[in-house]
Order: sequence, then C-alpha cells, then structure tokens
Amino acid sequence: MIEQHYFQHPIPAAFEHSAIDFSALPKQPHILRSYWNVGLLLHLSLIIFVFESWLYYTSLSSSYQEGNFFLTIFWAGSVLFAFSHIFLVVMDGWSRFQNYKRIKDNLFLHGFNPRMAYPYMGSKCQRSAFLVAAAELGLQQQVSSFYERMGIRWYHFVPRFMVQDPLFLFKRSFLSRTFLEKYYAPKFDFHQLYQRHQSTPTCLAEKN
Repeated sequence: MIEQHYFQHPIPAAFEHSAIDFSALPKQPHILRSYWNVGLLLHLSLIIFVFESWLYYTSLSSSYQEGNFFLTIFWAGSVLFAFSHIFLVVMDGWSRFQNYKRIKDNLFLHGFNPRMAYPYMGSKCQRSAFLVAAAELGLQQQVSSFYERMGIRWYHFVPRFMVQDPLFLFKRSFLSRTFLEKYYAPKFDFHQLYQRHQSTPTCLAEKN
C-alpha cells in the first residue's frame, strides 16, 4: 500500500502512484538546506533574539551593579522575553519542518490542490513551508498563483489568527500547531527518486 514507507516499495510503484511529472522534478537539495529555506524568517529571528539576550543581559548586569532597582527589573524582564523567544523560535522552526515533510509527500502523491493549501494559509511561516515543498517538486508557480488569487502578498507577515482571535495565546490549538507539531516521518526518499529517474534513460540506452 502507498501508506507504507518508501523503502518498503520498489521504485516503479512510487512512480506509478505519483502525480508528479518526473521529467520536471528538480534536483533535490540537501535536507539542511531545505530546513534553512523552510524556516528562513525564523532562523533570522533566532539570531536576533540571541543578540538581544546578550545585549539585554549586559544592560541588566550594569544596572544591578549600579544598584538601580527599576532599571534592573526592566532589563531582567527584557532578558526573559528575548531568551524565552529563542526556544519558541526553535520549536516553531521544528514544527514548520514537520509541515514541510507532510506537504511534500501529499503534493508528490496527489499534485497541487487548493484544499491542501487552506490549512497552511494562516501564517507566513506555514506558507513558506508549503512553498518550499512545492518548489522542490516543481509546483511553486501553481502555489504562488493560488496565493495571489487569495490576496496574499509577500509582506503579509502578521498571522491571520492573531487579528481574528486576540485570545489566541490561550488556545490549545495554537500551542500544538505552532510549537508542538509531532514528528513526521517522510514516506519517500526524494533524493533516491531523483537519482533513479536520472539514471533510467541511461539504463534503457545501455539495454538497447
């Protein structure tokens, strides 16, 4: 069955069930590059929060040594805010990468369908995960066109749910979907699929 892992299937079975035109399949990037591309904004935010934590801590240390109580409290709060966001950004990046792997499998099996994109339209980071998965399968133009038709632009950084539901922080669904996405094991090894497809014409030519 197609629900099993790729390694339990011969290559031709994966070709048969895929909705992707293998002749248009781009060269697959290294997994670390995919991870970077999926969470680009989050990785940049991580760098900023690390720098802020160090900057606020130096200010906190100076205020404490000077005996300034109010500034000490202020900078202590700033340090906690920036330092806690380091972990939140890391967890957010992890969750978006799980989204990316699931999306890529579904796009590979079924091709692009707008219904697939709806659950990932809420935030810039979720859309990035969808776009990266689509780009690695040669479907980026379809997904980008869909987002344009939906009125979504590159500068829409604020997630929709933050505007629609000001109490989102108290919702369990927000925590689970944003920071606690479960590990997703990909069903296909796309590097092997790409390499196998690239070598297929050569093998056929040798047989002829």
